[in-house]
Amino acid sequence: MELRNLEESQHLYPQLTKSEVIISNGGDRVPPKIRDCLKLIKSWCNDVINQRYNVQLSASNLEILWASIVSVFLIGGAIGSLGGAWVANKFGRKGCFLISGLLFMIGGIMFSFCRMANSVEMLILGRLLVGLASGLTTATLPMYLTEIAPLALRGALGVFCAVGVTGGVVVGQVFSLRNSFGTSDLWHYALSFYMVLVVICYLPSFYFPESPKYLYIVLGDRERALRELLRLRGTDALLLIQHEMEEMDMEINTKIATSSFFSVLSDPALMLPLIIVCCFHGGQQFSGINAIFYYSVSIFEKAGLSTTDAEWANLGAGCLNLATSFFGPVLMAKVNRRPLMMFSSAVCACFLFTIAFILYYIEAFSWLPMACIVCVMGYIFFYQFGLGPIPYFIGAELFEVAPRPVAMSMGSLASWSCNFVIGMAFPSLSRAWGAFVFLPFSLTCTLLFLLTKFYLPETRGRDPSEVAPLVAKGFRSKVT
Repeated sequence: MELRNLEESQHLYPQLTKSEVIISNGGDRVPPKIRDCLKLIKSWCNDVINQRYNVQLSASNLEILWASIVSVFLIGGAIGSLGGAWVANKFGRKGCFLISGLLFMIGGIMFSFCRMANSVEMLILGRLLVGLASGLTTATLPMYLTEIAPLALRGALGVFCAVGVTGGVVVGQVFSLRNSFGTSDLWHYALSFYMVLVVICYLPSFYFPESPKYLYIVLGDRERALRELLRLRGTDALLLIQHEMEEMDMEINTKIATSSFFSVLSDPALMLPLIIVCCFHGGQQFSGINAIFYYSVSIFEKAGLSTTDAEWANLGAGCLNLATSFFGPVLMAKVNRRPLMMFSSAVCACFLFTIAFILYYIEAFSWLPMACIVCVMGYIFFYQFGLGPIPYFIGAELFEVAPRPVAMSMGSLASWSCNFVIGMAFPSLSRAWGAFVFLPFSLTCTLLFLLTKFYLPETRGRDPSEVAPLVAKGFRSKVT
């Protein structure tokens, strides 16, 4: 069974690897591990509908069902992103984090028992709930991490969200292998195994502090904010705590009521930072990382590896991506955002441009497959210098507390929307353009380089109240 349409190309790999997009190699080839798991789940859906409702689905009706299973995850993500601002302000940053964990667990339970219950509805509901949880998480978790961190470590903590996503990719790759859970009897466990990680990560969460900035600036509870700061910083850091409380005093005294969606979107002073946040999130999806991970299997095969060895090599590429992501906290603590983002964007643009032409001429010379592998690994390595981690937390560094939840929600929504656009357009473009489909990704990285160079102010070591005036004049702002 080939992966020939949007719905098929978007479903299984996103679920198993926590990435949202999978592309087809000219529309004709699919990595075996994905194709086999896809066949299993799609065949199971067809059999369940036949058994429960005595209906034999036609090919077109099965595609409609598959499209529903696929799209409900993206719908949940978009709703979760849009609702993230309201949930974060209503229940707090920590409360939003706990709500996401609950939704993840319920969704995982649906995945675990959908095969036992012979219920496609449970699979669809599980994907909706996981999509909601994912949207809430991407919209609010980086904001929570940056708000509880001291100024010097905000970027270093904010980047851990990207590290978690990258780790999820590797875990998904491992558990989707045929010799692990990629079988007809165990595929539902591959979908739900993430529950183990959720339990491990959420067990100590009830002891986590609430964001002091949320408590003071949003709720006006100064005493509780001070208590949480004491928990976070310790009684030995009284001078640091006093300085942070003074900063919040200034912010609460000068803040404007720009916190609703309409007020944030209509405020001219917030237009440029909002564009930056949305472009960084969307550009991250358009930067080609998911396409690279897909093509890496076929590249490794063309380099002479067997199909099984190519799958393991692809897993190795995922491990490289994860290993490189661990440099993020160190880089964000010591290096400015602007040079990191420009360097990462420029280098990745060059690698993508080179990959496109090497793939086009890959049969011409025997050394080209190896050169392409080097370019793929180079792209993955340098992606984690800026394109991977910075979009997750840049909104928290550009926006003050009041408009921050809306900005983070809009950035998350841009990410989910661009996922959908890629899923709609890329399979057709891949069939039409072949290897040159990587050129738009290269162009995206180039545009991100220019946006960073001319309009992104340096945010490392600065409070958002210092950064906001630098971008208040929109595209007429002078940020350097």
